[in-house]
Amino acid sequence: MVVLAKMLDNLTIEGDLYEKQEDGAVRCTACAHRCLIREGRRGICQVRFNQGGKLRVPWGYVAALQADPIEKKPFYHFLPGATALTFGMLGCNFHCPFCQNWLSSQALRDPEAGVSINSIREITPQQIVAYGRRMGAEVVASSYNEPLITSEWAVAIFKEAVAAGMKCVYVSNGNATPEVLEYLRPYLSGYKIDLKSMQNKNYRRLGGVLKNVLDTIQRARGMGLWVEVVTLVVPGFNDSSEELWKAARFLAGVSADIPWHVTAFHQDYKMTAPDNTPSRTLLRAADIGREAGLRYVYAGNIPGRVEDYEDTRCPNCNKSLIQRMGYLIRAYQLSAQGACPHCGTQIAGVWPEHPRRG
Repeated sequence: MVVLAKMLDNLTIEGDLYEKQEDGAVRCTACAHRCLIREGRRGICQVRFNQGGKLRVPWGYVAALQADPIEKKPFYHFLPGATALTFGMLGCNFHCPFCQNWLSSQALRDPEAGVSINSIREITPQQIVAYGRRMGAEVVASSYNEPLITSEWAVAIFKEAVAAGMKCVYVSNGNATPEVLEYLRPYLSGYKIDLKSMQNKNYRRLGGVLKNVLDTIQRARGMGLWVEVVTLVVPGFNDSSEELWKAARFLAGVSADIPWHVTAFHQDYKMTAPDNTPSRTLLRAADIGREAGLRYVYAGNIPGRVEDYEDTRCPNCNKSLIQRMGYLIRAYQLSAQGACPHCGTQIAGVWPEHPRRG
């Protein structure tokens, strides 16, 4: 870890998202922790640090880079069927014991993460976008680790991607600030946010604050970003009907058009005590979402076992418009403008001009 940390410290530049303090400390504004970082110290994320009164931030590398279906992020109403070139660095501002991407997110905090320097690939924004174009990607996504803490690097890539005609998205825990959202807004089109719980005590266990995430969902939606929300349903943690109702009602209060994905926990990282989430729990959560007034509710991670909750249905006539099995689109019936062909209802989302037909 010492060798890895030294290598990553060399792959940094002075950041944009911070405020200098009179005593030489810096206040980071990349995430809602708003760390006050004194000379020689690091923020909670471990990858942003104060050197000589300047905030150094990650730059010039990826720890993961691959082309995925956009549905894997998951985005179901953002260019369905598109290929998303997804890049990630290292580090996170949370420490979730059930993290699905812990090898990347917890690399500098947990020796068990086991990330080697061989996984670090130095690269330029131009090279990333050129690779994405070769892969036929229409979307560039920042994911794997928490993208908020590497937002300067993401913006450098996004500038190149937008110039190349691609759209850009974040896959994030939502622990954002108004400053970072304004910084991203000129380049960002979509924002997937994890709503992990509706109990602040649960968020404290993970290293966050519930209000910050709720504020981000409201603010991102209000800024015109396409927002989809995911709740990983963990037995004994956030799977009570009362808590699921709170989440669904909150989202419906922001906008009934926000797609809500309820996904299945599976034993991973440091959380192996609860059983994996059964399909009946996801069906209960999805039913609650619909009853709360959300128009687009999805159950994920266990293809073929969640009835029709993998499909996009018209909220007016209930016809199936996009049929899915896992990340695969089996049928696509929306018009190029995103309207239901049966009743003409406009389906909320960002739709392809030339949709892939199933």
